[in-house]
Amino acid sequence: MRNWRLPGRVPLRLRVVFRGVFLLLSLATLLLALSVLQDEKERSRRLYAEGLKRTEAQVALRLRNPTGQLALLNPVAAQEPAQPVHPLVLPFAALDFDDRNKARQAVEMSGCALQYPDGSTLCAAVGSNPYAGGFVYLVATLTAGELAVHHNGDLDLGDVHRAVVDVVYRGTVSRWTAPVETSRDGRGRLTGYAGDPPLQKGVRPVRDFRGWLWQEGGCIDPGATAPDCPRRTIVSIRLPVEVFRDQLAARTPVWPPPDLDRLEVRLRVLGPGEDAILFDSDSPGASLPFSLAELRALLRPGETIRVQRLVSHGQPQAPLFTLEGSDAASGPVAPWIARLIHELPPRDSATDPHSDPKKGGAGASDGAKDSGPREQGVIETSLGRFELTVTGDYRSVNRALAAVVTRVAWTVGAMLLAIALAWLAIEIFLIRRIILLTRRAAAASSAIRASGENSGLAELDVVELGGRDELGVLAQGLKDLLLRVNENVQREKIRAQQEKDMWHAVGHEIMAPLQSLMALHAAPGDPSKRYISRMQQAVRVLYGHASPSEAFEATQLAPAPLDIHAFLAHVAANAPYIGIERVEFPGGATATTASEDANDPVRAGTAPTATLVRADEHSLEDVVSHVLRNADRHRRPQTTIRIQLAVDARSVQIMIHNEGEAIAEPLLERIFEYGVSEPAARQADGDADIATDGARRGQGLFVARTYMAKMGGTISARNAADGVEFTLTLPRLQS
Repeated sequence: MRNWRLPGRVPLRLRVVFRGVFLLLSLATLLLALSVLQDEKERSRRLYAEGLKRTEAQVALRLRNPTGQLALLNPVAAQEPAQPVHPLVLPFAALDFDDRNKARQAVEMSGCALQYPDGSTLCAAVGSNPYAGGFVYLVATLTAGELAVHHNGDLDLGDVHRAVVDVVYRGTVSRWTAPVETSRDGRGRLTGYAGDPPLQKGVRPVRDFRGWLWQEGGCIDPGATAPDCPRRTIVSIRLPVEVFRDQLAARTPVWPPPDLDRLEVRLRVLGPGEDAILFDSDSPGASLPFSLAELRALLRPGETIRVQRLVSHGQPQAPLFTLEGSDAASGPVAPWIARLIHELPPRDSATDPHSDPKKGGAGASDGAKDSGPREQGVIETSLGRFELTVTGDYRSVNRALAAVVTRVAWTVGAMLLAIALAWLAIEIFLIRRIILLTRRAAAASSAIRASGENSGLAELDVVELGGRDELGVLAQGLKDLLLRVNENVQREKIRAQQEKDMWHAVGHEIMAPLQSLMALHAAPGDPSKRYISRMQQAVRVLYGHASPSEAFEATQLAPAPLDIHAFLAHVAANAPYIGIERVEFPGGATATTASEDANDPVRAGTAPTATLVRADEHSLEDVVSHVLRNADRHRRPQTTIRIQLAVDARSVQIMIHNEGEAIAEPLLERIFEYGVSEPAARQADGDADIATDGARRGQGLFVARTYMAKMGGTISARNAADGVEFTLTLPRLQS
């Protein structure tokens, strides 16, 4: 018998599959994290590009507004201190200083007014049209009580409200003193005189100096009473600058003057008395109006705003100014994560609208692949056209994303650590114990399979595998099962030895009488000689073996040519001598051609022919006798057992048919097993039991199949229409 051995360790395929699953799980976790990171990078870039478009639209909207145009026309204003005051270039051709509402509306729209801590404001500006005259406009708001006005002929201005204006430009210092005079429509008029008071007799006011002063009707303090309460006062002045006029006299005037930022203006509004200063433009604390620096708040880290003036044919000049977004700290960033995000390509870089390397888009190669998108626009102003360019930087997106990934990277790390710990725990606490149990079970199984009559019993040590878990329960169950196996082996050895002793005793006691019978019936024509010879052969088969099944399987037959027709006729004729009545053999066989189906022979009695087979006569007679006894037990009373013979070119078939109850289909093969008796085989539940009584040991059909196999034939059973038919097939010998 082949010595099967169980593996001493977990099979290689199982280990490869098991460990491969953990490796694939770890790899899938990493790939999932990379995929999410790649999607997030692509999404962040797309949102960043959309945000850059919105930023460009907001900046362009700001710059197209008069306030933005003011900052656009005065790019250096943000780089200069608020004091001393320098006039700005207005986005309007001129300022309608004669109308209070228009002057105030123009100042509010352009945002040119300086803001002072006490709430006062001052706008010093020039018009954008050089042909409107070379004037400097001053519009101030302040708080003043009831005005003391100047009367004609009064040379002393110390007891009236007055405005004092100083202008320093290109080495020239100019001063105007303008007392308040009441006009006919009720508003205060500022009449400008060159120099300081007191006025000289006969002095005339400056012709091009014009100014107005308005006071609102309501008091600033709700608890005060008119007319002495402080009220909001608006001062609007137009100053003539001779240098401007000389420059505008040229054929090709340059406006605004390139050195306008060097012109300094000071406005003071004085009340009656020497120390009554209502407003002074040089008072500390003034804040600049809107400037381009405020656009920096719209920029994110890495973004840049560049403005260039467009000349003829749309060609830009040198940048007028450039603003860069502040680098706001986005949190700690792991260098390897920043490098990973930098090297990770976007999914749809080929379709990225900003992936042109010439534009510094996301698809640019080498060091430019992280440079951002670019948005451009044109701003139209009264002094020309300006090109606005807003450039982004994807590196800021990468930094922000890297900061977020750095904070959540521990999650992926924890997942990988959990996978590794689970893998390690299973390897140490499960796989190792499985390997140990498998090795010990394999050793015990090999010992059981290799055991003989004198070999020792197998043992299974499960001390190290004890526990309340599933593996411990399995190990203990295997140990208990092995104990029962050992007990069964012991009992089987005792039973086999007892059975062997019994067969020795039976064989010894039967052989001597059989020898005497053979001597008494030695005549050739004695019919008893045949049956005594069969008894001797049966005793020799069983003598010296531990069990009948082993004896039958170890039997050596001596096949010889045999006339099957004469043999069956003799068996049918002698059947009554063994207690089987009504056995019918027609006495002939039907020969079929080789082309006919051997499984469907024609069962018809014809003239007998000599048909030779190679078989052991006594063994074949045992086979037929066992089948006849089986048919006799299960046929209906007073029915006939029919033996038929079918012959073809290669084989001979013997059909034995009885009328009776059919055999369940699943049991048609089991009835040939040793120890299965036919009454048990025909039970309704289909489960055959081993017969333990002396009358039915379930070995007749087992002997029949064993002998037929040793003679090169087969035996089978099938259910016929009215009963059961056994078919014995033997190879045919050519005569």
